[in-house]
Amino acid sequence: MDAKSVASKVPAVTLTFWIIKILATTLGETGGDTVSMTMNLGYLIGTAIFLTALVVLVAVQIAAKKFHPVLYWATIIASTTAGTTMADFADRSLGIGYAGGAALLFACVLASLAAWYRAEGTVSVQTVNTPRVEIFYWVTITFSQTLGTALGDWAADSGLEYLGGAAAFGALLAVVAALYFWTRLSRVWLFWTAFILTRPLGATVGDFFDKPLASGGLNISRPLASAILAAIIVVCILVLPQRAGEHPGAAA
Repeated sequence: MDAKSVASKVPAVTLTFWIIKILATTLGETGGDTVSMTMNLGYLIGTAIFLTALVVLVAVQIAAKKFHPVLYWATIIASTTAGTTMADFADRSLGIGYAGGAALLFACVLASLAAWYRAEGTVSVQTVNTPRVEIFYWVTITFSQTLGTALGDWAADSGLEYLGGAAAFGALLAVVAALYFWTRLSRVWLFWTAFILTRPLGATVGDFFDKPLASGGLNISRPLASAILAAIIVVCILVLPQRAGEHPGAAA
């Protein structure tokens, strides 16, 4: 299999990518909470369910011959729902709190990136062209989704509340975008920074949808919020333009 056909399974990082990514992270929050809280299955069982789905979808994604938007975004959603339940399990069930959970998960993200860099000499998503790199890619993504959940919950509970947390992370994303357009900072590290920050943005927006009015939310049920978000994502996948990413050596 040549580099181009493998790399085509990863979408190009465009505005459409970021729109669907933020929607997917929001769905990850409401969907994960639906299983662990609304269905009362708990964080551990919820994590087992979503991690199983994630492993299956990653295997299918790696086996695929080309980029399939529905498959790719289903895998992203599985990673972000698994991230929700894993972060909640670390923060609450393990009793290490938001600070401890965020520190642990940040260390996991760094370790994953370091292992990827050591093996490949880069952590650019443009080089996702072999099964081994795809595994690094999905492991890093899952850790980053989990870290983002912990950061979002930490911000909301620290006094910012849900809208304040969303505004704070939205502002940080705007800073990253400005750095991308107006500086020469590494595009790779700016990508991973933005990727991580979209998750707490989605987490706080998701909580805003389903938390009670007295807690500063809209009191929309988690299943209903999840269904609405899933429908919007499907429409975006079908309507908004997407194209496969390109590997630097694809033309070789």
